[in-house]
Amino acid sequence: MSLIAVVLILLVALLHVYFLVLEMFLWTKPSGMKVFRNSPEKAEITKVLAANQGLYNGFLAAGLLWAAFEGKHDVALFFLGCVVVAALYGAYSVSKRIFYVQGVPALAAIAAVVFTQ
Repeated sequence: MSLIAVVLILLVALLHVYFLVLEMFLWTKPSGMKVFRNSPEKAEITKVLAANQGLYNGFLAAGLLWAAFEGKHDVALFFLGCVVVAALYGAYSVSKRIFYVQGVPALAAIAAVVFTQ
């Protein structure tokens, strides 16, 4: 796998580690509420759901790190595809901003993996 592909995969993985931290540990804190535009009441009510989302983001990050460090193209494409699907659904159901934050980097990484095989 090319260096560009690995760097882009690692970028997407780090984004998902960041999402894990935000959703699992900072959801009810001022920084987490600011990112997700939540009120303290809404954050408290939804913190268990957010922690579950964070866990799934951790699984995505783990798969991407595995793919990057082992040079597994097929694994990278699978997990990057999962990120794109999640970004599309998030853009549809929550905010179009999600697609730009999650989906665009994943699509760039997919292109790098595919074009450098």
